[in-house]
Amino acid sequence: MERKLAAILAADVVGYSAMMADDEEAALADLKEHRETVFDPILATYSGRIIKLIGDGTLVEFPSAVDAVQFGLDVQRELANQSSRLQLRIGIHLGDVILEDDDIYGHGVNIAARLETLSPVGGICISSIVYECIGRRIADFFSDMGQNTLKNMSNSIRLYAWQPKEEITAPPVRQEREKPSVAVLPFVNMSEDEDQQYFSDGISEDIITGLSRFRTLLVVARSSSFKFRQSDLSDSEIAAKLGVQYLVEGSVRKAGNRVRISTQLIAADTGNHLWAERYDRNLEDIFNVQDEVTQNIIAVLPGRVQHDVAERSTLKPTENMKAYELLLKGKALRDGLNPQDTARAKQYFEKALKLDPTYARAYMYLADTYVVDMWLGLADPDAPKHALDIARKGAALDNNDVYIQDQLGYAYLCAQLWGHADVQFEKTLSRIVNEAESMAWCGYGFLLLSRHEKAYDVVIEAMRLDPLHPPALDWILGQVYFFLGRYDDAVGKLIGEAHLNSIADAFLVAAFAHSERQSEAEAALETFVQRRRAELESRGISAGANTISELAGGFRATWRNPDDWVLLASGLRRAGLPD
Repeated sequence: MERKLAAILAADVVGYSAMMADDEEAALADLKEHRETVFDPILATYSGRIIKLIGDGTLVEFPSAVDAVQFGLDVQRELANQSSRLQLRIGIHLGDVILEDDDIYGHGVNIAARLETLSPVGGICISSIVYECIGRRIADFFSDMGQNTLKNMSNSIRLYAWQPKEEITAPPVRQEREKPSVAVLPFVNMSEDEDQQYFSDGISEDIITGLSRFRTLLVVARSSSFKFRQSDLSDSEIAAKLGVQYLVEGSVRKAGNRVRISTQLIAADTGNHLWAERYDRNLEDIFNVQDEVTQNIIAVLPGRVQHDVAERSTLKPTENMKAYELLLKGKALRDGLNPQDTARAKQYFEKALKLDPTYARAYMYLADTYVVDMWLGLADPDAPKHALDIARKGAALDNNDVYIQDQLGYAYLCAQLWGHADVQFEKTLSRIVNEAESMAWCGYGFLLLSRHEKAYDVVIEAMRLDPLHPPALDWILGQVYFFLGRYDDAVGKLIGEAHLNSIADAFLVAAFAHSERQSEAEAALETFVQRRRAELESRGISAGANTISELAGGFRATWRNPDDWVLLASGLRRAGLPD
């Protein structure tokens, strides 16, 4: 038996008994189609879990109130758009529940069920605690129902309701969500064999499912995007009808035992192709090819979308940015992994949280600024506590986001809770499917825990998933190579775009020294000293003498195994930096 706090959604079909009495087969077929084309695909987007099906009624558990409400809104809007004869009432409550034998009980469940009966037809009824959690940009869609006394409850509760007719002047979903929105159109079957359409559709459906895992994207359900198969409308017209900013298109051409799959990401407002790729494969196992190609596409697309949003946000003054744009602006700075940009990034994350105090990823990245400072030996003594407190807030708001989960591992690392960190990175890695960047950072966590071979395997797999990875992943791999004794490979990675900060400089110096390239080690040492002193001075820290202790001593606490620090320090010493 497990007791926990959860968001519970209760849904029921309006007038279903009468529909069954009128035409049982048609009613059952309608309910099945609704589940397969609307309810279940949208549910996958929000990490909901069906815990009970009772005829035409459903109980669903969500990790957060925000996910539960956004799911309810998407389902009701989709049914309204389809003019479906099925209409739902939905009730949502956040409260204490008991999980036992795949069933759920408790006061929180009972209240959600009561709210469902009070919901408008085709609408949603939420409790005051849910209303307070979802943030103003969503709450503005709900009207106050006042205090209500529910059956078998002694105290009254304030309720709020949403119904479709109130949305005539409401902003589109993408403004409310502050997330970039994407629609995956059905891939075109260009093969002579029309029976291969199932293969093309399978790729499109797998991409929709995979992209839906990413918490930073709003992905339109298959039931909507597939309506535009063989449409004569332009890309911009399709995007406008779907209410999205980006389209994913593609084609499949099969000839003999070969298949070519082409795909592109398009910005709907400009028509610009932001990314395109072509995959040529042998069809020894058609389903393996389908899995491999969709996995590659899913690994790359979210990063390309985020890059485009971040680029556009640079054209706006900060005061006009929304929370999501502020977060992406901060992330772009944070990815530089240097103290100057990290300090600026922290300001953006703090501004994002002022706009939206329930923004889980903003807490994650804010915690990360403390972590980067600790890696660089620039943090205040209370930074480990701050990092852990902030990371835990993010995890409490969204326990299913793997990026938030790996950040919690780093907070444990910085607090030197080594065992907790190891367990956390393993747990996060087990949840990752296609999130290449999160996978790579798990690999770096294993490196800092002195699990060098494990780190190598994880980082290489992440780079395979996303060949267009950011320089930070090469920064990680360069350090992995160093601890594996592959010093020339370490140099190859750290001397290019991954030359991000004084940590990269230090490893470059040590790699040159350990590979007997003394003149290059001495030249790299000059660069390290110059950059390191600038980093320290940028935070008002007196640099002192040019020694290992003064310049690199702040790195020492990064690694669990003292021998890892010794290997780096010995390389600096061989290059000519005294103790």
